[in-house]
Amino acid sequence: MALEPRLEVKLSQKLVLTPQLQQAIRLLQLPQLELTQALNQELSENPFLEEVHEEQVVDEEHDKGGERTETDPGDDLLVPLEKLMVFRVDDYFDERGSDGRDLGYFTPGTETPPPFEQFVSSSTSLYEHLNWQLRLNTSDEELRTIGEVIIGNIDDNGYLTISDEELAEICNAPVERVREAIRQIQELDPTGICARDLKECLLLQIRALGLDGTLIEKIVENNLHELEKKHYQVIAKEHNAAYEDVMIAVRIIEELDPKPARNFSSHDTNYVIPDVYIEKTEEGYQIILNDEGLPRLRLNRQYRKLLMNKNALSKEEKKFLEDKLRSALWLIKSLDQRNKTIYRVTESILRFQREFFDYGPQYLKPLNLRDVAMDIHMHESTVSRVTSNKYLACPHGIFGFRFFFSSALQGESGGVSSTIVKEMIKKIISEENPKKPFSDQKIADLLKQQNVNIARRTVAKYREELRIPPYSRRKRTDL
Repeated sequence: MALEPRLEVKLSQKLVLTPQLQQAIRLLQLPQLELTQALNQELSENPFLEEVHEEQVVDEEHDKGGERTETDPGDDLLVPLEKLMVFRVDDYFDERGSDGRDLGYFTPGTETPPPFEQFVSSSTSLYEHLNWQLRLNTSDEELRTIGEVIIGNIDDNGYLTISDEELAEICNAPVERVREAIRQIQELDPTGICARDLKECLLLQIRALGLDGTLIEKIVENNLHELEKKHYQVIAKEHNAAYEDVMIAVRIIEELDPKPARNFSSHDTNYVIPDVYIEKTEEGYQIILNDEGLPRLRLNRQYRKLLMNKNALSKEEKKFLEDKLRSALWLIKSLDQRNKTIYRVTESILRFQREFFDYGPQYLKPLNLRDVAMDIHMHESTVSRVTSNKYLACPHGIFGFRFFFSSALQGESGGVSSTIVKEMIKKIISEENPKKPFSDQKIADLLKQQNVNIARRTVAKYREELRIPPYSRRKRTDL
């Protein structure tokens, strides 16, 4: 078959995501904090958007006789029309560039800098803490240089993550010199720092306490595996020691810190901000969307009026403002649609999980995304985006939206939520005898007595998700 150029017409259907639709989808899945950041970014980039403060709303309502009415954004113009006629877009951006507002430090109506109380000091990092001690403890410049490289290879738990030979190659120094620097750092605070593994970390702390050569050091040196499994009789027999002495040594070892650098973690504490509140009232439940901290947006009246005046703008300026106006209108519309969608999904969850809100978590029912999607006549992917990384606050606490969606396990009285089964497993383990903990099979048998049919491997899976160790590691022989 010969290759030849030709023209043909083909009709096909494609799903094309416009930039506006992409923005709406992105806003829908953003949690509260990220949405605030995205809106502030739009405020700084789009001159048609402005934030409405509460005092402005009150003043406008007062001027209109206490009634809020929907009017054209340009009806109550803030400056005379004659002034807008000579207003140029370049003048606006020149003004923004000169007063520093684009750099983030301009505060309208004030000229004084923000108070120092608004600035939060950062805590000392592990790297800074160790380097400060190293500079105080040694005057050897070469040792300091090697030590800085070593400290830079200590992880967040306080362990050295690189071999001596690799350090020697990086520092271009003898291995013995590197090991000397490591020993120097291991004497610093916190005790147990710069160890290669758990055993060395514990031994450093034991020697710092002056317990060299004791039963405690011998157990850590030779019996960490038996210690993990709580085989205390085996340890006592191996070291020819009394069982009581072994238990005293175990209690001291338990007081040691396996992660000596945990207090220097650079991770900040993140607090959950609920996206939705559900409050119980006399009439039932009330759904309140959390808009605290979110900027209230509206169109800038000056630019709206300016765009309507054809003589005040060049062709390029008019096209720029028209694009920004469309973007601002679509953003406001997308925000409104986002709020409506979240409200409808929350309303549907409230209908399906009414017993949970009435009586507590033990009455949570099995639920999936498809059930909610069919209830509110939306696509399942939309519900998935709404429930992703968002939280709901109710009288029983703060829960992620995904908490209310769980698979069903078969029971004699119908389906049982997997979340409830996990709570039942946690309760059974909390009430077990520490000397004779329940195996996974025993827990499965106890659940069957409560009309929940579940396999042993499912119990093991849920137990691991709850971060509960197996029965062999829960067993206590020291009681």
